[in-house]
Amino acid sequence: MITKLIKIAQTSESEEIKQASELIRQGELVAFPTETVYGLGGDALQPDAASKIYAAKGRPSDNPLIVHICKIEDLKKIAKNIPDKAYTLAEHFWPGPLTMIFDKKDCVPDGTTGGMDTVAVRMPSHPVALELIKQSGGFIAAPSANTSGRPSPTKAAHVYEDLNGKIPMILDGGAVGIGLESTIVDFTSQVPTILRPGFLTAEDFAPLIGEVFIDPGIIASDSSIKPKAPGMKYRHYAPGGALTIVRGDNERTAEYITSQVQKYGESKRVMVLCLKDHEKNFTHVQHLVLGNDMQEIAANLFSALRICDEKKADLIYSEAVEERGLGRAIMNRLKKAAGGEIVDV
Repeated sequence: MITKLIKIAQTSESEEIKQASELIRQGELVAFPTETVYGLGGDALQPDAASKIYAAKGRPSDNPLIVHICKIEDLKKIAKNIPDKAYTLAEHFWPGPLTMIFDKKDCVPDGTTGGMDTVAVRMPSHPVALELIKQSGGFIAAPSANTSGRPSPTKAAHVYEDLNGKIPMILDGGAVGIGLESTIVDFTSQVPTILRPGFLTAEDFAPLIGEVFIDPGIIASDSSIKPKAPGMKYRHYAPGGALTIVRGDNERTAEYITSQVQKYGESKRVMVLCLKDHEKNFTHVQHLVLGNDMQEIAANLFSALRICDEKKADLIYSEAVEERGLGRAIMNRLKKAAGGEIVDV
């Protein structure tokens, strides 16, 4: 299969989006930009499209897909038992990086939901995504457009690297803005529960809807448990090299990482991920600066992990960030990429 990589700068009357939407309607796949990461889209109401998504990504078929819509009123066409609190969040944060889980209607195939009787829904804010959804019929199932388990794509080049020859088209809308997948909130629980942290936080939701839980078991260790939301069960975002998170005092963190570089530097390629303020501690080793503020770190994280692969790093050591607000989502992605490998110093 030949994969077309098409740059797209505007959406109204776009011939490229017309071509892409026709592919979606025909049951084919198109990768497209959102404000979070690039998505791999297929018609959410066609069972065969879900199968093609799983096959292209090498993704386990019990890992549910998110259905993307372009109008709030379309939510009730695919979901039921939608509480008022969900509409409150939708009115404040849609379009935007928020996914909500509801009981599904029968029109949504089991393939799209990973066999679950619930459906995850979001409305992205990227204009290319919204126009593609609109012209394709209103419902696009889309996980991140990467090989399953690899760092999520924040540029079209990342998608091409993973999926060239596996899908017919990639819409290149430039680098994404946020860089981490959407926050997922489960509204089938008695209390709204965050199943995946993201750019929006419990602190953002509480003033609007009151109490919000954060699921303590973001990664399920029991292989018999079906994941209710994307990314709950399987290792994700992983670079080729072994990633270790080092958590603790800045000075002790630098000392530990330096000792590991000295220990393995002769025999292995070692890369360090650090904060900008701490770069002076790592000038003597191969390193990448993630940034300082949380939004910058979030936007750079997946790209940095892919650079580690480009440099064929065998070992990667990353500084930890404080687990509050957006830092909670950043650490969630780092922990999954590291397979839970954390050293406290």
